[in-house]
Amino acid sequence: MLQNLTYLAETAHAEASSDLFSSLGINWQMLLFQGIAFIVLVVLLGKFVFPTLMKAVDERQAKIEEAGKAAAKAEKKAEEAEAKIEDVLKKARTEAADIVTTAKNEATQMIEKAESQAKTRSDRIVAEAHEEVQKDVLAARKTLEKDTISLVKKAAGLAVASVADDKLDAAVIKKSVEGAQR
Repeated sequence: MLQNLTYLAETAHAEASSDLFSSLGINWQMLLFQGIAFIVLVVLLGKFVFPTLMKAVDERQAKIEEAGKAAAKAEKKAEEAEAKIEDVLKKARTEAADIVTTAKNEATQMIEKAESQAKTRSDRIVAEAHEEVQKDVLAARKTLEKDTISLVKKAAGLAVASVADDKLDAAVIKKSVEGAQR
């Protein structure tokens, strides 16, 4: 009897559970088949598809990280280049200022030298002009002296034509001129 009872309980339970699945519209055999198919699908995907996808994702992640590092390096190099450019510009400005200062100093020196040369030349020209004037004055004096002697000779010759001779006239005139120059 116990056997019968167990059998009845099992059948009742199987019918109840069978009724439960069937009342919900679920075929337990199909559910079991779909469960096994799902597990096979997950295993196949896990073995063949997911590693390929994960590899592609990892590669893409690595490329993204590499690109980020490259961008950081490029930014750092750009900052370094900008700093170098700034240093070069600063150096160039300093050199330009030095060149301008040197050019101004050289120009000032050249102007001073030119002025000095011009002053020396003008002094020389003035000295030469003074010498030339003195020579002209001396020549004019000599000419004037000759003319004066000649005129005095003629005047004295006319005045004392019968009293003295030419040698005496020249000596007297020369003595008179020398006395006048003193």
